[in-house]
Amino acid sequence: MSYISDVIQATEKKNPNQPQFMQTVHEVLSSIAPAVEQQEAELRRFSILERLVEPDRQIMFRVVWEDDNGAYHVNRGYRIQHNNAIGPYKGGLRFHKDVNLDTMKFLAFEQTFKNSLTSLPMGGAKGGSDFDPTGKSDREIMRFCQAFMNELYRHIGPNLDVPAGDIGVGAREIGFLFGQYKKIVGDYENGVITGKGLSYGGSLIRPEATGFGATYFLSEVLKHEHESVKGKTFCLSGFGNVAWGAAKKITELGGKVITLSGPDGYIVDRDGVSGEKIDFMLKMRSSNRNRVQDYSDKFGCEFVPGKKVWGNVKADIYMPCATQNEILLEDAKKMVELGVPVLNEVSNMPSTNEAIAYLQSHGVLVAPSKAVNAGGVATSGLEMSQNSERLSWSKEEVDAQLKNIMANIHAKICDTLESYSMPYNLVAGANLAGFKKVAEAMLAQGVY
Repeated sequence: MSYISDVIQATEKKNPNQPQFMQTVHEVLSSIAPAVEQQEAELRRFSILERLVEPDRQIMFRVVWEDDNGAYHVNRGYRIQHNNAIGPYKGGLRFHKDVNLDTMKFLAFEQTFKNSLTSLPMGGAKGGSDFDPTGKSDREIMRFCQAFMNELYRHIGPNLDVPAGDIGVGAREIGFLFGQYKKIVGDYENGVITGKGLSYGGSLIRPEATGFGATYFLSEVLKHEHESVKGKTFCLSGFGNVAWGAAKKITELGGKVITLSGPDGYIVDRDGVSGEKIDFMLKMRSSNRNRVQDYSDKFGCEFVPGKKVWGNVKADIYMPCATQNEILLEDAKKMVELGVPVLNEVSNMPSTNEAIAYLQSHGVLVAPSKAVNAGGVATSGLEMSQNSERLSWSKEEVDAQLKNIMANIHAKICDTLESYSMPYNLVAGANLAGFKKVAEAMLAQGVY
């Protein structure tokens, strides 16, 4: 439709050389056409789409830190506060060498819709730095985190913007960041950051939450198809917290994980990643070596160097858990040839628009990341609730609430599709459901 096309074209002109951001803008706006058609005049009058694709703030800053040899290094820090129509800005921090403005903007835009789907009062944001923690000592990482927070603290707060962890930012980094924030502001604002350690306000199962939530969402998808996780084989990428949590929950529900991957290649374990093998994933993550071959060396399974798993190993379910744009069009074609029936996207935007379109046109059921991986931010929201009410829920209580949130997301998507008389298209349904809540809040609050 012309309104959507006009907004996409105008956004492309304003954002040259930002392919990841434009990819997600295309994907979202193309999916929400039925909602836009119903109230186009009102959406146009208040420029809802134009405002939706433009971040509220794009913050960039210099980070200077000292290594163990006394040399100084300069990195760039980011915080994209995209939209706070339904609550304080909320989204992770990513420390990775490939972080740039394009990456941060697409992640913040996606986060806005993901947070909307959870039904929790959280807006969308994302941040991070092109700092690479691989191979750095604990003291170097501490000094970097302190330098990063020396600037970030100006832009965050319990009722303003609540960061969390993401790739390269785990419990260690969150601890260093929170400690420096506390020192700077001179106050114990427990709700300013999530993913904290249990000893100072963190939530149980937070490290596993994204993987747990992704598996709970998949369970709802399979239930809709009159199937279950039990007896299914799974190909996972990555071996960090997300893949670790997914492997734990899949195994608990009777499925078998047969692959993991890293920058160096992938492993195939036909006996299944379970028991002590899942525990070993934590050691791999904490080693800072970033090598999946360590798993192969430890357990004697097949290791394939320098390649991606997608389209090379047959499984019932594919679950990318590593990073964006893992699955390209050529990978999608190989998946169809192999006869992979389900893609459950766990990492943020792991598949390109072309890959998703090809998979869907060939009968592959695609569950999109903005719904599938909402479990992490949902549990962060639960941590915020516990902090504000001075509560400490049990593992069972948090897990039950997470499971309920993921089931409700699936139900909300189904209800939204039904309201527009649309077929079971989870990609379109997630975008429509997320958009409706944000747009309604923006309309209600006027132009500001």
